[in-house]
Amino acid sequence: MASLPVDDLGAEVPLDGPARRIVSLVPSITEALASDVPDRLVGATDWCTHPGDLDVTRVRGTKNPDLAAIRALAPDLVVANQEENRELDVRRLRADGVAVWVTAIETVPQALASLTRLYDEALGLAAPPWLTRAHQLWSGPPAEPRGRVAVPVWRDPWLVVGPRTYTGDLLHRLGWSNAHDTGTDRYPKVDLAELDRADLDLVLLPDEPYVFTADDGPEAFTRVPTRLVSGRLLTWYGPAMVEAHETLSR
Repeated sequence: MASLPVDDLGAEVPLDGPARRIVSLVPSITEALASDVPDRLVGATDWCTHPGDLDVTRVRGTKNPDLAAIRALAPDLVVANQEENRELDVRRLRADGVAVWVTAIETVPQALASLTRLYDEALGLAAPPWLTRAHQLWSGPPAEPRGRVAVPVWRDPWLVVGPRTYTGDLLHRLGWSNAHDTGTDRYPKVDLAELDRADLDLVLLPDEPYVFTADDGPEAFTRVPTRLVSGRLLTWYGPAMVEAHETLSR
């Protein structure tokens, strides 16, 4: 008897074959599935904004999914992520007999490996063209050093990208040194003075989860240059990885 596939955390996923009815609780993976197997995707969170014409049942948010709505969709697989989704919700779904595949991604290589395994072992598919291209783009050595950067993800209080994050690893591979890549907190709270300081070369202000705009964010900085950037390119693994390399490398 063939052994069951296991997710990124080593948990067995009771699949009888390739998943045909999938609920995705991970926006970046939703984008991938909607691109490659739209007929299999039956549910997604309210935060799953790509593609813009996604027409599936919404199951509330990543942190507060509607478990009853998920069960009603009778999925043979729910895709979750260790960082984005709560362990409690995963446990409750599994207790109800729902197969859940949890991804765990803190680096670009982990994203590539995780998505390759998901497609192969859970979907029964070869790597799609965007994933093959992402492997090609991100397989080389890090770019030449470009400077020190900070990436706020929230304001009042200011929270920034810290160590052991996909965003931090992505920036490192593009030549940027994360000024807050130390300590134990992956998204530490900092004072504005720790961001607006002379030894930083750039502060990147993404549009998610906090929506920094031209009128909300840049005006707080008087010493360091800022740049508005797509949060999707900084944090989404999936088809966005190709666009992220092509755009952020410039």
